[in-house]
Amino acid sequence: MRPGFILKSKFMGLAREQALTLGGYANRIARVDLTTEQVSYEVPNEADLRKYIGGRGLGVKYVFDNGPKVEPLSEENILCFMVGPIVGSDFEMSGRMAVVTKSPLTGTVTDSHQGGWSGARLRWAGFDGVIFKGKASKPTYAYIENGRVTLRDASEIWGKNVHGTVKLMLAKNGKDNTSVVTIGRAGEKLVRFAAIINENDRASGRGGTGAVMGSKNLKCLVIKGEISSRPKHASSDEDFRKAVTQVSKAIITAPVTAPRKGGLSVYGTDVLMNLVNEIGGLPTLNGRTTQYEHADDLSGETIKETILVHDPTCHACPVACKKEVEVKEGPYKVRMESTEYEAMWSLGANCGCSNHDAVAKMIDIANDYGFDAIEVGHALSLAMEASERGLIKERINWGDADAQINLLNKIGEREGLGDVLAEGPWRAAKAFGDEGMANVVKGQGIAAYDPRGLQGMGLGYATSNRGACHLRGYTPAAEVLGVPGKVDPQAWEGKGKLLKAFQDLHAVSDSFDICKFSAFAENADDYLVEYKAMTGVDIDVNGLLKIGERVYNLERYYNNLCGFTGKDDTLPEKFLKNPGTGPAAGRVCELDKMKTEYYEARGWVDGVVPKQKLLELEIIQ
Repeated sequence: MRPGFILKSKFMGLAREQALTLGGYANRIARVDLTTEQVSYEVPNEADLRKYIGGRGLGVKYVFDNGPKVEPLSEENILCFMVGPIVGSDFEMSGRMAVVTKSPLTGTVTDSHQGGWSGARLRWAGFDGVIFKGKASKPTYAYIENGRVTLRDASEIWGKNVHGTVKLMLAKNGKDNTSVVTIGRAGEKLVRFAAIINENDRASGRGGTGAVMGSKNLKCLVIKGEISSRPKHASSDEDFRKAVTQVSKAIITAPVTAPRKGGLSVYGTDVLMNLVNEIGGLPTLNGRTTQYEHADDLSGETIKETILVHDPTCHACPVACKKEVEVKEGPYKVRMESTEYEAMWSLGANCGCSNHDAVAKMIDIANDYGFDAIEVGHALSLAMEASERGLIKERINWGDADAQINLLNKIGEREGLGDVLAEGPWRAAKAFGDEGMANVVKGQGIAAYDPRGLQGMGLGYATSNRGACHLRGYTPAAEVLGVPGKVDPQAWEGKGKLLKAFQDLHAVSDSFDICKFSAFAENADDYLVEYKAMTGVDIDVNGLLKIGERVYNLERYYNNLCGFTGKDDTLPEKFLKNPGTGPAAGRVCELDKMKTEYYEARGWVDGVVPKQKLLELEIIQ
């Protein structure tokens, strides 16, 4: 549907007419009631598009409108698969999809993004989003093509893990122009940190989105979309090509993203392993230390020298940060798409395992079950510490890869100790008698950056709206990589303002929805060029960043209505009282000092968005 098309639709029970004036959108949202098996279609509200863009922002608005009091695993919770106006276009790094819902792991609003081709194909299939509510009476999958969503019987794939589901669905529906977005047995069994996986290895990992999908008896989405259906831009063809060229030049010349030259392109995300370890910022042995003596064995450099076989990529991306590996023989024989930094850390250094072959095998198992690879690594390291301290009867030694693999399977099947760990590390630690063992914020595990070695990241974990997260505001860009400028990772001054800037900028890119790594090459001016070329919205950089601020505050307001306040913006005690090691020796995270600066920059009162800020950002009238 082109700009100017008028469509009668139903929204919140009220009929209306809308004149659509923006480029870049499919102008179509599907609402799927799994309980009644009814599918309806609507035009997104243009005012909402202008205020929240799409992707993460618009998805959060739908979750907010659905109400904060719903139980995450109930029929009333909604599960939104969303794309933004840049997705599926000629702009590079424009292939992501946001999954937005209320998290069963944290109780907060959560959004989790996946790369690959599924986001672009959802847009090419004619949608800005597909929203599921209710619960199917039997296993069901959604077939999406040509602006229609059809519900089909999934009985033959229920009980299968991710790889088996993808293989069967591609055989059944054809491989051409097809993405399969699915849960594994972890999602079916409501593991609280279950992920949604597409194309075997691309995950919407955080927040337990896969458990929400499983609670609805929704096994997978099969999406068919051809590139010939790419979104229509609002600018002239000449101006659009100029915009695409400008953004492309930024990406292919930046030191971090330059194809076949930059660190991401050559070594993948695992280029960070040695860099973070060298500054004393790598959480090791469940956060006991901040350096790992065998980090290099898990690094991108070592992977490239030993088991790297291919560099696959996502839609419209020249960087190719995914590093496909193959272990050709031995007990850990495997071929899998990508050894990401976070997964190599969580299942490797975090657990004291330096065998990169074994860790690659574990990542493949995690992807097949459909786990959040970060969270499941926390579950394993928690079990190791509990075992060492005699809090559980099982013996699970640090670095025992075979024991880790055995426990991964038990978590996926919810057997014995695995059933306890499947509730998430925070709940498991409480069951073991010491919740301080769990390295979590708001119930979600931290990523591969220790708050004692990277102060800004500590503040980022504490104030993230979806629980501990490195991607809400990626301060390591400045603290480790020097983008847009180098800052001292162990200094706390200025980190509140720095984090706010990153959080607002990332809320914009997540709403576009483009790759987070674009921020290593692009700045807000480049983002504005993309946005204006696609949509035709005439705003300046400040206006664009205000949208990001609005999205972040809407999320915080939702969490406030769920009962979260400043007391929840904290870190595990070990990061506040137990000094780090190596270059971070003697250092703890100066969280309270940074929070004071951060709240002042945000205009919040003890972690709560005041009415004046809500009015200023037009979240309420």
